[in-house]
Amino acid sequence: MFSKILCAVFLLSLSFGLLAESHQTKPASKPIPISHFSKGEEYANVQLSPSGKYISFISKVDGKNILGVLLAENFSMLSAIRFESNAQVGDYHWVNAERIVVEKEYLKGWTDQPHYYGELYSVNADGSSGKYLVGYQGGGQTGSRISKATALYGTSYVLDPLVHDERHMLIYTVPWTASKEPHARVYRVNVISGKRKRVTRAPGRHAQFLTDRLGNIRFAAAWDSKMAGEIYQKNKKGSGWQPLEIPGALKNIKLHAIGHQGESVYLTGSKQGEPDALYKLSLKQNELTLVYQDKDVSPTRIWVDPVNKELFAIELDPGYPTYAFTDEKVPLSTSIKSLLKSIPGHQLQIVSSTLEGTKHVVFANNDRNPGDYYLFDQKNKKMSYLFSARAWIDPELMAETKPISFQSRDGNKIHGYLTLPTNREAKNLPLVVMPHGGPYGVRDYWQYETQSQLFASRGMAVLRVNFRASGGYGRKFEELGYLEWGRNIQYDILDGVDHVVEAGYVDPDNMCIFGESFGGYSALQSTVVAPNKFKCAIGVVGVYDLTLLFKKGDVASSDTGQSYLKMVLGDNEKQLREYSPALNAEKVTAPVLIIHGGDDARAPVAQAEAMVNALKKANKPVSYYVFETEGHGFYKEKHRLDYFNQLITFLEKHLNLEHD
Repeated sequence: MFSKILCAVFLLSLSFGLLAESHQTKPASKPIPISHFSKGEEYANVQLSPSGKYISFISKVDGKNILGVLLAENFSMLSAIRFESNAQVGDYHWVNAERIVVEKEYLKGWTDQPHYYGELYSVNADGSSGKYLVGYQGGGQTGSRISKATALYGTSYVLDPLVHDERHMLIYTVPWTASKEPHARVYRVNVISGKRKRVTRAPGRHAQFLTDRLGNIRFAAAWDSKMAGEIYQKNKKGSGWQPLEIPGALKNIKLHAIGHQGESVYLTGSKQGEPDALYKLSLKQNELTLVYQDKDVSPTRIWVDPVNKELFAIELDPGYPTYAFTDEKVPLSTSIKSLLKSIPGHQLQIVSSTLEGTKHVVFANNDRNPGDYYLFDQKNKKMSYLFSARAWIDPELMAETKPISFQSRDGNKIHGYLTLPTNREAKNLPLVVMPHGGPYGVRDYWQYETQSQLFASRGMAVLRVNFRASGGYGRKFEELGYLEWGRNIQYDILDGVDHVVEAGYVDPDNMCIFGESFGGYSALQSTVVAPNKFKCAIGVVGVYDLTLLFKKGDVASSDTGQSYLKMVLGDNEKQLREYSPALNAEKVTAPVLIIHGGDDARAPVAQAEAMVNALKKANKPVSYYVFETEGHGFYKEKHRLDYFNQLITFLEKHLNLEHD
C-alpha cells in the first residue's frame, strides 16, 4: 500500500509542474477592470438533492444571499429561497429528497458582516412549507395537532442530515450558558415539525462527532487548549461515552471515518509536533497503525465517500496539490483518478453526491481559475459543465503561481508561493510581499488568490510566505512562532524576499509590502525591522500596538483569550513594546497606507488610530481610511471595489511598474 500511495503522489504532483511550465497565456488588450476582482462569487455551495432531481446553489441578489433551486433535467429555475428584511441564507443541507434546512444569518446595521445566532429553518425545494425548526425564538404554530417547537438557547449546526431518514436530522448545539466553554449537545430533530429529542452530550469541550453511514453517533474527539486529545466511543445503550485508550499520546486529533464493519476508526494527529499523519485505530486489538505521513505537511483534506462514508484518499499541499489514494476498492477512487486526468492541472473536490452515489458535483480550480462546477455521472463516466464561480474571470489572462522553498537564516525549511505577471519576462519585476493573517493555523495555498491576481494584472509579482507559525506544517512549526511576532516571523518573510531577489525574479529597489489582519501587523513591523527594504507599506485591519491587544478586542475579553495572548506573545512589557510598530514609528521610512473597519471587534479601530497618530507624530507620510460599517474584513462588494482601488492607486504611486 505504501509504495502505491507514494507513486500516486509523485505522478499527480508532477503533472501540475509540467502544466505550469507549458501553459501559455494570451495577451490582454487592456487592463482587467478592478471590479472583476472585487465582485463576489456568482455561484457557491452547489449541491445535488439526494435523488438528483434538483441542483441548488447560493448566489447574491441585492446584496443578500439567496438559495436557488434548479430542476436538473432542464436547468430551469424552480425557486429562489430568501429571508425578508435584513436576514439572508447561510449554509444549508438537503435532509431528504424534497426538503432543505438552512441557516438564517443577519446583516446588522452596525456592521456589514453577517451574524449567525444558531437558527435553522426548513423548506421544500419549491419554496413551500417553510418552518422555523431550531432557535432561540422557538417554532411557530403550524397546525392544531402539531405542537410548537420550544426555544433552544444556543448556536446550532447540522451534524448529519440523515438522508436515509426522511423525517429527521442530527444537530449539535453549543449552549449559551454561564460556562465559557460549554459542552455541546446533540439532538434528533424532526425536519417537518421541529420536535426534537436529545441524543447525547459531548464528552468534553471543543468536541467533534463522527457518525456512521446510517447516521448513528459512534465516536467523539475532544481536546484541551494545548491540543492534547482523547477519543470516546458512544455506549450502545444510553447517551454515555467510554474513553478509548490510544497507544502513544496524540495531539491535534481529528476523526475522519469509520473502518470496514465498524472495527476501526481513521484519525489524524501528531505525536511530537511533526506534521499530522493519518492513522487507523483498531478497536479490538487497540492498535494504532500509520497509514500515511508526509515529512513536510499535514493532510489538507481527507477524502471520504459522501454516501458510504469510506475513506479513500488524502490531499496534501507541499507546493502543488498532490493526492494519495489509500483504498482503491472504493469506486470513487478510480473515478477521481480519471477526473484528475480529464481536467489536468486542477484541484478537485467532490462537494455533493446523490443518495445512491451515482452522480456528484465536482469543483475544479487552480491558481488561475477561481473554480468551475461540473456534474459527474459516475455510472456512465460522463462529465458535464454546470457553471463557474466567477464566469467573468478568464483563466487565460490570469497569472501563474509557482511554489517556492528556501532555508531561513536559522536553518528552517520555509515554503511559499510566487505569482508572476503574465506577458512579462520573469526578471527584475516590481514586487508586493503579502504576509497572510493569523498567524497561527493559517497558511497560503497554490490556488486562485484574488489580491495576488489583482496586483499581477498591473504588472507586479506577489510573494506569499508560509512563515513559522503557519498552519499545516505541524505543531512544532507553529510553536516556532511563539514569542516571535516581531522578530523571527518577520525574518522568515524577509528571507523569502531575499530568495526571490537572488533568483533574479525581483528588483530589490522596487518592492512594497501589504497585509491584512496579522499580515497588516507584519507589513508595518517589517518596515521597522528592515527600514529601507520597501518603497511602501500597507496595513489593513491590523494590530500595531501589542500592549493594546491585551486590553481591547474580542480576544482580550475572555480568560481563554488572555491565556492565549500570554502563550503566543508573552508578558514581557519591554519585548511587547519592541515588537509594536505603533511604538516604533520613528524607525519607519516607507510611506504608509492604513485601512481599517470601524466596527472591527478582532482588531479595534483604536489599533489603526494608534499607528496613524504615531506616524504623524514622527512626521512620517501616512494615509488613512476607515470603512465605518465594516468589521475585520470588507464584506460589501462596493466597499471591496473602493478598497481595491485604493490599494492599486497607492501601489502605482510608489512602485515603478514600467521597470524592467
